[in-house]
Amino acid sequence: MKRKVLASAAAALAAAAMMAGTAMAEDFKVGIIQFVDDASLNQIEEAIEARLAEVSADGENTYTCQLQNGQADGTLLTQIAAQMIADEVDVIVPIATPAAQIVQTATEDNQIPVVFSAVSDPVGAALVASMEEPGANITGTSDALDTAAILKLMLIANPDLKSIGLLYSQSEDASKQPVADAKAFCEENGIEVVEATGTNNTEVMQAADALVAAGVDAIFTPSDNTIMTSELAIYEKFIEAGIPHYAGADSFALNGAFCGYGVDYTNLGTATADMIVEILTGGDPATTPVQTFDNGIATVNTETAEALGIDYSGFADVCTEVKETVTAEEF
Repeated sequence: MKRKVLASAAAALAAAAMMAGTAMAEDFKVGIIQFVDDASLNQIEEAIEARLAEVSADGENTYTCQLQNGQADGTLLTQIAAQMIADEVDVIVPIATPAAQIVQTATEDNQIPVVFSAVSDPVGAALVASMEEPGANITGTSDALDTAAILKLMLIANPDLKSIGLLYSQSEDASKQPVADAKAFCEENGIEVVEATGTNNTEVMQAADALVAAGVDAIFTPSDNTIMTSELAIYEKFIEAGIPHYAGADSFALNGAFCGYGVDYTNLGTATADMIVEILTGGDPATTPVQTFDNGIATVNTETAEALGIDYSGFADVCTEVKETVTAEEF
């Protein structure tokens, strides 16, 4: 009898709150699934948690995060997604394209809201019907890359550039379009292309050695998580060979590459958190546009630039901002 009385009292309080025009505070469970442990994705995840903690402190609702890392293992990512569904999280936040694709499949039947982060080509990855109208239970933020802008930086630093090495993983959908764009740019500008790929650290190191042996003038990598996780193991090879490595994320430069170009991943994570709040407080993923960002920030590793003897002063004329950094294993 006592339980019934308490339940009735709680229901009465809820009804009274609704009649008074005030919503009761909720504690939302946010399940974050990070594809792999790398510098860019770590920045995003940390920014998401920081922003949600800030919103929780300032508002009525609270957002409790549950983080799992798939370590680039598809089977593990599938298991993590299933566990989060069983835990009845209110939203799942996959970081990076492979994680988003697995979560999309896992939520097709239950339609749990999904807010992805750092998906370079959401339409090409078949995650959304369009950037403006995603069309289902999934939306998020994109770190879409302006490949031509990066390759133009190469020509500013070295007008006599004759060959470019493309270093990427064939297993990452996010790399396909930027690599295709790079090939098209090189064909239009009479630049030779040398491709080298790897799907794990050993293969990436071998691919890096192959590009050094080929004597390319510069190397381009899109926002490829596989290469990012190996950057600390390969950047010195390129410095010793006198080859600048340009990539599609600032985190590459933080791990030794000459230049990373693209979005600010901390800002991207913060924006992702704001979308999470929007969706959990009444927004509809199907009609919430995927958010993109100005790809105008070049991050230059000054230690690497000095070792290579590169003058990058001209970057300021074509970039929204030029940031300088030094090599750090963790940040």
